[in-house]
Amino acid sequence: MTNAPPPASGPAPSGEGRVTHFGFETIPEGDKASRVRGVFERVAARYDLMNDLMSGGLHRLWKDAMVDWLAPRDGMRLLDVAGGTGDIAFRVKRRAPGASVTVLDLTEPMLLEGRRRAEARGIAGLSWVVGDAMALPFADASFDAWTIAFGIRNVTRPEAALAEAFRVLRRGGRLLVLEFSHVAPPLLERAYDLYSFNVIPALGGAVAGDRDSYRYLVESIRRFPDQEAFADLVRQAGFERVGWRNLTFGVAALHSGWKI
Repeated sequence: MTNAPPPASGPAPSGEGRVTHFGFETIPEGDKASRVRGVFERVAARYDLMNDLMSGGLHRLWKDAMVDWLAPRDGMRLLDVAGGTGDIAFRVKRRAPGASVTVLDLTEPMLLEGRRRAEARGIAGLSWVVGDAMALPFADASFDAWTIAFGIRNVTRPEAALAEAFRVLRRGGRLLVLEFSHVAPPLLERAYDLYSFNVIPALGGAVAGDRDSYRYLVESIRRFPDQEAFADLVRQAGFERVGWRNLTFGVAALHSGWKI
């Protein structure tokens, strides 16, 4: 496990005087990272179990779809941001044992849980780095691919994370973002809201002993841009051939972009 050194090129600008959202709450921008870190420190030990319970196991299929679209190969240099417990990294290493995978996360307990799981499964050759998606501790053009699964909505300024992704990718490099998104059919959207706001926090309280953290996670999904709006953010960061695929009627969406 390594802690992140200063970013290779200038740090993200100060959030002093700015505000952002933490779920449905408005807070000073500078407070968000510590509050997000607190959420994931509290839920790290039960994070994967809760993902299975909340999604009925669908998150596994969504992550498989992400790695299918990535098509990892031996020799690929991948940075998995907010990679926490290693779900994407493990899938990549199973398909391409010769890939070089760096897992970066803001929250050290999540990385410790991922490292424990890797050791238990005999998965070697992973690097685990504590760091911030908005100020990556890597040189320009260091990676062939940059991925993030269910993490971009927790970043204080997603546009800053996307700009950093563009910086650390080589020309011809690929960005893939898997995130909860906006459900298309209105009837399904209403049912999804009822489930999300009533069942998920209750599950969090019963299984993880933390109802508030899971209420925040549900609220953060509702505050996240819809598919087209997020695709625009990816384009504004400099990526081309930007597109997305809806998964399970838009409950989640998979976004792709290339550094040309």
